[in-house]
Amino acid sequence: MKYEWLDEYCLSKKGVEKDFKVEWDATRYLIGGKMFALQGGDKNNKAITTLKCEPQFGKFLREQHQHIVAGYYMNKEHWNSVYLDGDVPDDVLKEMIDMSYESVLNSLSKKKQKEIIGA
Repeated sequence: MKYEWLDEYCLSKKGVEKDFKVEWDATRYLIGGKMFALQGGDKNNKAITTLKCEPQFGKFLREQHQHIVAGYYMNKEHWNSVYLDGDVPDDVLKEMIDMSYESVLNSLSKKKQKEIIGA
């Protein structure tokens, strides 16, 4: 895999938990019990990571990068999948991870957010 730092980067965020969903054969990264990143494979077993993005930004990314596609097996408007053997720049993938994390964190109750970020 080209993005060896991906697991460590996701886990470096506050309150992140990681598990393996056997039925999906995929690793999930969760915040407050909600998934913000998924690392697994497509129907051809090509390694992908799937992240939540603001719909317009996700569409823009798919137009700019051939290795970013609408979320595999997810809501195509809000989720995007990145092929991990592709050429998406590290900074773009990190921005997508950050956006996904923030989006899911902000969807949690204010109480839960405070518990997670410690504010």
